[in-house]
Amino acid sequence: MQEDRSESSKSWLERLAQAFSDDGPQDRKELLEVLRNACREQILDHDALQIIEGAMRVGDLQVREIMIPRSQISFVEIDEHWRSFLPRIIETAHSRYPVIGESVNDIKGILLAKDLLKCLLEDGGLDGLDMNSILRPVTVIPESKRLNVLLKEFQDSHHHMVIIVDEYGGTAGLVTIEDVLEQIVGDIEDEHDADDPEEVHIKSMGNSQFLVRALTPIEDFNDFFKTELEDDEYDTIGGIITQLFGRLPRRDEAVEMAGFNFKVLSADNRRIRLLQVTPVR
Repeated sequence: MQEDRSESSKSWLERLAQAFSDDGPQDRKELLEVLRNACREQILDHDALQIIEGAMRVGDLQVREIMIPRSQISFVEIDEHWRSFLPRIIETAHSRYPVIGESVNDIKGILLAKDLLKCLLEDGGLDGLDMNSILRPVTVIPESKRLNVLLKEFQDSHHHMVIIVDEYGGTAGLVTIEDVLEQIVGDIEDEHDADDPEEVHIKSMGNSQFLVRALTPIEDFNDFFKTELEDDEYDTIGGIITQLFGRLPRRDEAVEMAGFNFKVLSADNRRIRLLQVTPVR
């Protein structure tokens, strides 16, 4: 048996180890440069590099930067009749829903859609539903918590969703374990994330405010708002907004264009997700 194996027969981990000299990287910046060089030399797979970079980055991110804002949460009221909220659950197709009392700041617990299915099989079905009896405990965390800490808490608690509160204790948004993992491995799509020609990209919120998905085609945006934005260089409204900033913007940053104010409601370390669009008066 040959002691000296060919380069092609060595594992990527062995070849990556060779990329580190005796004087290894002294800090994270140097480490990332070594890894990127290894990727350019095809020692390290590009997807593996993206995952490593994402895993290193979660320690820098706070939950406020990736949370689903309160305005986008599908709440269920504690005393709401099932005939009222069930169509909403079917339409949104989430697996978990925050249940509220007198206001969105009064979170009573988390409703799992699968628990409703169990009730359907019982005598009386949902007509005998006692919401309090099927609620799961809610976990509340501050906006400032870092994602690496939250990921560890998800692992330890086996919870999949947390409610985010602001400095005054009000509900600011929510984060799921999927949201955190997407910062490491990229978008995790399920059957409900697939492109749907019937999907609503622009939604009126009243008071001349609109929620616009960043993936909204520029042509659709122009048709809705009667604008004439160019689509030669970018296909989506998120692409244009990113270009205006000259970088990937963070949540709550805003920019004006074509007579509208574009405020970032949701973004991660890869792209903008959701915008609030308001006409400039």
